[in-house]
Amino acid sequence: MTKAISMDGLLSPWVDCPSLSSVLVSELELDSRRVQPGTTFVAVIGHVVDGRNFIASAIEQGANAVLAQACDLKAHGTVEIIDDVPVIYLDTLDQRLSAIAGKLYAYPDMDLVGVTGTNGKTTITQLIAQWLELLGHKAAVMGTTGNGFLDNLQQAANTTGNAVEIQKTLSSLANQQAAYTALEVSSHGLTQGRVKALSFAAGVFTNLSRDHLDYHGTMEEYANAKLGLFTQHQCERAIINIDDEVGHAWASQLSNAIAVSLKPNTEFESAIWATDVRYAESGITIQFDGKFGSGQLHAPLIGEFNATNIMLAFATLLSLGKDKQALLETAGQLQPVLGRMELFQTADRAKVVVDYAHTPDALEKALQALRVHCEGQLWAIFGCGGDRDAGKRPMMAEIAERLGDRVVLTDDNPRSEEPAQIVKDMLTGLSKPAEAIVQHDRFKALSYAVENASPKDIILLAGKGHEEYQIRNGETIHYSDRESAMQLLGLSL
Repeated sequence: MTKAISMDGLLSPWVDCPSLSSVLVSELELDSRRVQPGTTFVAVIGHVVDGRNFIASAIEQGANAVLAQACDLKAHGTVEIIDDVPVIYLDTLDQRLSAIAGKLYAYPDMDLVGVTGTNGKTTITQLIAQWLELLGHKAAVMGTTGNGFLDNLQQAANTTGNAVEIQKTLSSLANQQAAYTALEVSSHGLTQGRVKALSFAAGVFTNLSRDHLDYHGTMEEYANAKLGLFTQHQCERAIINIDDEVGHAWASQLSNAIAVSLKPNTEFESAIWATDVRYAESGITIQFDGKFGSGQLHAPLIGEFNATNIMLAFATLLSLGKDKQALLETAGQLQPVLGRMELFQTADRAKVVVDYAHTPDALEKALQALRVHCEGQLWAIFGCGGDRDAGKRPMMAEIAERLGDRVVLTDDNPRSEEPAQIVKDMLTGLSKPAEAIVQHDRFKALSYAVENASPKDIILLAGKGHEEYQIRNGETIHYSDRESAMQLLGLSL
């Protein structure tokens, strides 16, 4: 239960309002539809919606007070009374909200690990949480696959929730005795100040490749948003993948960086690197050396990018003071993440691998990872999201054709776009478009591949991963790549 705090106490760092000492704040809410009697409504100017348009309806629903973003008409510190309810205006409320919510929702004894980058965030946060649990610590995650403890994740609408949700969730996890929480930190979350007041014991950077250009405009802006985790936030340690060009440049700039590489490296004073990496269906074996000494690490995951993910998780936990030997002894018990290079197989049928890859770079890495395991043909089944960056559609098709043997184009989340147009955009990236199979229905697309593949083939079904829905024409329908794979291979659901 959140402890109530007086309004003048809550806002004291930013505005002086002694007249509001009798107003008690116990719950903050950004969505006016969820306001209940006694809730304090927060009205910010959002990327799409101006929350101040809903002040009247929030008061109608019983809001006891409103925090609203100041503007030219309503100066900072203005207090107006509407139907006996105080409305307090604050400058740049969107950027201050994380700190305001942090005063109300406390979690003093929990260490936070923030993970940012284009690909790998979910896997790394879950590996960190799994590993901590194996060492006897209670650990939670927040991100794409949900918030909470790994055995009981609660669905989340966004990778990084709003500033209030984040603080509220962290406080709730602390009340459930979480000692650590590993959070996926998106570029949107960083730009919009959603994690502004969080204090990270460690921040991790995975990689940077094309994504979200519909929001950021340029790769440079996208990179700057990610860099902000380490330069504009409280972040004690920076664990950086230097095999990524952007990461390499950052590690040179950041004084608290620990450089992580799959190749021997003597360039950085504080670093951990692999001297040898071996891949097999049973998993990845890494010989390592560097700041924390040498040793051998084995984990049952597949693919080069997972070797990077394991090394980043390992370096993070070592930097937090965890015992190296204990980490090495428990690494073999780590589990792949749902919908992340997840293997489905049965005798005498092609293997199906379900992966969340929905960016050019992620698709490339997934196909490269599977190529080393593939004795027959490698199939690539994927789609591209509607109402999102259209520039990546031909790029992903080109990658699938270049690295796969058979290409099947299907739907991802068309949203409001015409699926045929999305596929048309994808086809422009193929040198032999006539050889590609187009099947808009994802289940039928996989069914075609399973029926036509040999037992030695591997089928990559990319794009949806853990998700159990598709969005088309404003409607969300139930669909799961994992269920499709199990059904078509005759595995029990």
